[in-house]
Amino acid sequence: MPEAGGTPLPRVTPLPRVMLEPLVRAALLEDLGRAGDITSDAIAPAGAQATMTLTARDHGVLAGLDLAVLAFQLIDPAIRIDIAVTDGATLAPGQVIATISGPARGMLTAERTALNFLGHLSGVASVTNGIVRAIAGQKARIVCTRKTTPGLRAVEKYAVRAGGGSNHRFGLDDAVLVKDNHIAIAGGVTEAIRRVRASVGHMVKVEVEVDALAQLHEALALGVDAVLLDNMTPEQLREAVAITAGRAITEASGRVTAATAPAIAAAGVDLISIGWLTHSAPVLDIGLDWQG
Repeated sequence: MPEAGGTPLPRVTPLPRVMLEPLVRAALLEDLGRAGDITSDAIAPAGAQATMTLTARDHGVLAGLDLAVLAFQLIDPAIRIDIAVTDGATLAPGQVIATISGPARGMLTAERTALNFLGHLSGVASVTNGIVRAIAGQKARIVCTRKTTPGLRAVEKYAVRAGGGSNHRFGLDDAVLVKDNHIAIAGGVTEAIRRVRASVGHMVKVEVEVDALAQLHEALALGVDAVLLDNMTPEQLREAVAITAGRAITEASGRVTAATAPAIAAAGVDLISIGWLTHSAPVLDIGLDWQG
């Protein structure tokens, strides 16, 4: 994990509130159920005030603070939040992320929803940053995929950017990605590309997944924009990059870890795509601590 106070990450552009609010409202409604927070309503007097802090309990990179803030504000607009660090900041155990004060009931009710968003997205940002740091000095960029939690794609991809990574396509309509099953249905790479070009507009980029150098030669001869080099060894990747010779963007994919990423990047590829950044990132431990 990155250490707090290290090289700052590029500032990530916040997502608009109009995009975030429906996600947070849905999560709060799921938690409130039919009767609301019966525990906090019973224990915390209606007028009780409190101060709490969002505090990091591990090293990592922060992401999702805007969603956490929204969770508190939507439950009770009287809750005040003093933000100490913003998304993209490197965290250390004990570091205060924000101080929250106001109606105690509202803070207790919003706590789990706020922490669910904050811990998950900070986890995505943290593992992304770990891979980015592992390949520092190479030209390759780390990109995520469409292997995201249903309904959370925009914020998970945002978290990847907060960790210093980049995004692949957001949906099926962003660009053409011809994969192995498409090739099988079409009967080959050439026929698949012919069908694509007869169907999509001239502004749409085309990428083809290849798992053998013979397919790579075929795809390059068709003038595709990018090639996805699937499950190739670093040696195969190096040969594929030499064959491509700048005629298309090269993307490596398949079983990438922080340990294997440096050798993959050293092969000279432009992109390294990793699905587990969004679908399997461990939660970063962040707590809401009582101050009084």
